[in-house]
Amino acid sequence: MVVVVANRIPVSKGWEEEFERRWRNRTWSIANLPGFLGTEVLRPVKGDMYIVQTHWRSMKDFERWAKSPGFQEAHANPPPREAFAGSNVLEIHEVFAGRKALAKNRARKAKR
Repeated sequence: MVVVVANRIPVSKGWEEEFERRWRNRTWSIANLPGFLGTEVLRPVKGDMYIVQTHWRSMKDFERWAKSPGFQEAHANPPPREAFAGSNVLEIHEVFAGRKALAKNRARKAKR
């Protein structure tokens, strides 16, 4: 079963651009790991919570990443404390249901 890990990160006003720059410039070593399916970094439309979502083939794959040298490297140079408006919140979920858009809907979006 696919596991989605969501890290909700409250970014302080004025630090958004730096936070996004850091994410754009990452090495993304996570992409080479077995069981890694993908990631998104979501910018808030309202509020100050950014969300970093990673998708894993299994909980064991995520746990392997969390204990890896790559994880330590990815978290080695954090922004200063004042960049955050509070503590992050880590959530882990299993996907139990889902639906992709129908092919005709995807084609319609692509034409726009």
